[in-house]
Amino acid sequence: MQTLSDDLLAGAQAAADFSGISTRTIYHLVEAGHLPVIRKGKRLYFRRSELEKAFSSAASSN
Repeated sequence: MQTLSDDLLAGAQAAADFSGISTRTIYHLVEAGHLPVIRKGKRLYFRRSELEKAFSSAASSN
């Protein structure tokens, strides 16, 4: 079982590296409401588990 600190990615670049897409696409998906994000001030945080769910459901719907 993952702990919260193991599941958390800090910043769009980390989310992009994890998911294999560009940071620009990450920002676009966040603004469109397609990616779950935690906002703390200007900083964005992503959960690995939520990114995996978001991209696996997107792949299965294609």
